Amino acid sequence: MVTLQLDARHARHIAEQVPDPELPMLTLADLGVLREVTLTEDGTVVAALTPTYSGCPAMAEMRADVATRLRDAGYTRVEIRTVLYPPWTSEWITPEGRRKLAEHGIAPPGPVSRPAAGPVPLTLSPTRRTVPCPQCGSADTEETSRFAATSCKALWRCRACREPFEYVKEI
Repeated sequence: MVTLQLDARHARHIAEQVPDPELPMLTLADLGVLREVTLTEDGTVVAALTPTYSGCPAMAEMRADVATRLRDAGYTRVEIRTVLYPPWTSEWITPEGRRKLAEHGIAPPGPVSRPAAGPVPLTLSPTRRTVPCPQCGSADTEETSRFAATSCKALWRCRACREPFEYVKEI
């Protein structure tokens, strides 16, 4: 039984190192997409991933990359599961992940406000937010496009330093 736990921890360590295909400065663990890694009694490594949003095109690549890394580390039986509940939230991005985003000129998401329970209020008007510039720190920024290279990011521009930057949306 002790060997089983050590192998599961090693498998988790391997899976935690897999970079996100769309934000390669982050690992799947930094992004909060890697939910758990377990080892079954028959020796199968089971890794659970949660997509950042329904239909995320990077999920196939993530599953393949985790499976390949685990097989390359000597695990012959690997199963990758997609876990949809609870749904991923940008709050799952680790502090290290947020630091890495900012270091690479991408503004990390802000806090998400949600009711503790019950229905989620619907707002039809645009949300007003301040996104600090990851280059100079100025709050004098503006959104230039709601969508960037990936659906989970938006394009912004700093009015102070005039640099464009991407912003990871709150989900």
